[in-house]
Amino acid sequence: MAKEFNVEGVCIPEYHYMVNIDEQLCEIKGLVDKGKYFTINRARQYGKTTTLNALKKKLDDQYTVFFISFEGIENEAFADGVTFCRRFFGLLYDTINYGEVTEISENIKQEIHHISSDRSIQPDFRMMQQMIFKMCQQLSKPIVLIIDEVDQASNYNVFDTFLGSLRDMYLKRMQRKTFHSVVLAGVYDIRNLREKIRTKEEHSTNSPWNIAARFSVDMSFPAVGIEGMLKEYEKDYHTGMDTTQIATMIYEYTSGYPFLVSEICKILDEHVSGSSDYPDRKSAWTKSGFLMAVRVLLSEQNTLFESLIGKLKSYPNLNGMIYQMLFMGKSIIYNPDNQDIAQASMFGFIKNKKGNLIIANRIFETRLYNLYLSSENLQNSGIYTASLQEKNQFTQNGKLNMKLILEKFVRHFHEIYGDCNETFLEEDGRKYFLLYLRPIINGTGNYYIESRTRDMRRTDVIVDYLGTQYIIELKIWHGDEYNKRGEHQLAEYLDDYGQKTGYLLSFNFNKKKNIGIKTIKAGNKVLVEAVV
Repeated sequence: MAKEFNVEGVCIPEYHYMVNIDEQLCEIKGLVDKGKYFTINRARQYGKTTTLNALKKKLDDQYTVFFISFEGIENEAFADGVTFCRRFFGLLYDTINYGEVTEISENIKQEIHHISSDRSIQPDFRMMQQMIFKMCQQLSKPIVLIIDEVDQASNYNVFDTFLGSLRDMYLKRMQRKTFHSVVLAGVYDIRNLREKIRTKEEHSTNSPWNIAARFSVDMSFPAVGIEGMLKEYEKDYHTGMDTTQIATMIYEYTSGYPFLVSEICKILDEHVSGSSDYPDRKSAWTKSGFLMAVRVLLSEQNTLFESLIGKLKSYPNLNGMIYQMLFMGKSIIYNPDNQDIAQASMFGFIKNKKGNLIIANRIFETRLYNLYLSSENLQNSGIYTASLQEKNQFTQNGKLNMKLILEKFVRHFHEIYGDCNETFLEEDGRKYFLLYLRPIINGTGNYYIESRTRDMRRTDVIVDYLGTQYIIELKIWHGDEYNKRGEHQLAEYLDDYGQKTGYLLSFNFNKKKNIGIKTIKAGNKVLVEAVV
C-alpha cells in the first residue's frame, strides 16, 4: 500500500510520510531514564499521541510500559474514587489482555482483572497504591506509566486525588518500589486543570503535581525535518521538486506546527495535484502550487481551526488580547503568570519570542485576520462595499495594479472616514485597508503580516499574487524625519524579497496633510507612497 500524508489520528511509519522525531524522542527518554514525572501539554493536533506511541516503542526494551488513554472515558468514571479506581484498573488490564504489556505474571493479571470487573470489590486509592507497589516489586524491569488525553478528567475532584496518590508514591519511591516514571499528556497542563477543579480557597494548598519536572522539548517540526519527509516522498514519486525550497516555505508558514505541516502536504498531494491548474505532481510541488495549497487550507473547515475559534468565543479576554496584537500592533510582554497569556500559549495561539508575544504561525495569523475581517459589521462597511464593486479593475494580465489599489483606497477612505479622529486612524486604519484588500485578492492570492515589523508604528503586509510578491508598509505618520527613515528602511527591506518596487500607506494625523499618492526614488528602488 502506498504511503500518504496523514492528519487523521496516529501516524504510522509503515503507512504515512512522517518527519523524523528521533531527536525529540531521545530528549523525552532522557527524562524517563532519570525517573522524572512530567506533563507533555501541547495544543490540539500537535502530534502528542504519535509521539507517545513512538516513545513506548523506544522504551519497551528497557521498561515495562503501561500506555493508557482517558479519551472516551464516560463522565461517570470520575464520579467518585471507587468508580475511578475500578476504571483505572480496567485500563491497565486492557494493555495486558491485548498483549501490549507482556511481562505481567498470570496471578497479577487475574488480580487486576478481578478488581476491575467484580462489583463486590470497592477499590479505593489505597488499594490502587498497594496493587501498584506489588506489581512493581514483582517485575524485573522498571514500570513507566503513560496517560494520554489526561485533560479529559477536567472538572473532576477525583482526578486531583489521583494526582495526589501519584505524588505520594513518588515521595515514597526510595522505600517502596513504584512507577519509575509517569508521563501525562494533554492540551491543558496540570495547573490549568486544577484551576478548573479547585475553589479559590483550595488554590493556596500545595499542588499534588509539584513533583513534575519541567518539560521543554520542542515538538515542532524543523525545516530540515520537513525536508527529510519530502525527500522520502520524492523517492516514491520523482516530482523534481526543490525539497529545500518547499520545506522552507512550509516552515515559514506553519512554524513547524505538526498538523499544519502534514495538512499542507496532503492538500498538495491529493487536491492541488490533478487539478486543472496543476495536472500532475511535478507541477503541484512548486512555489505556486504551494501557495494554492495555502489558500485551500485557509478556506477549509477543520477541527484545529474550529477549536481555535471556539476558544476565542469561550475566553473573551483572550479574544481581546489577540485582536489588539493583530490590528493595533500592541506589543505584549510575555508573562507566564498572566492567565490570558498562559491560556493563549497553552491553546497554541501565541509563542514567546525574545520576551514578546507573537502569533504562533503565519497560517493562524491569516486565519485570525480573516475571521475578524469577516464580521457582519465590517462586511457591511462602506470601504468593503467599494472594494467589491471595483475589484475587477485592479488586475491585468495576472498582475495586481497595487498603485491603483492604493489610489482608490485613499479616495474611498477619505470620503467615508475623513472626519474620524486620530484614535480611529491609529486603531482602525490598518484594519480597513486589509478589509479593502481582501476581496481583491480573495481566491487568487494570499496575504500575511510580516512579524518582524509589526508594532504600533509600522506593519508590513506581504501579498503573494500568482507568484508575484507586493510589499506594502502601513505606518502611522510621525513627522517628515521619521517618514524618510521609513522610506530608507523599506528600500532596504525590498532586497530581502528581491523586489524593486515597494508601497507605503501612511495614516497622517496632521490637519494640513496632503492626501494622495506620489512616487519616490530611493537608490535603485521605486516607492509608491499613499497618504490618508
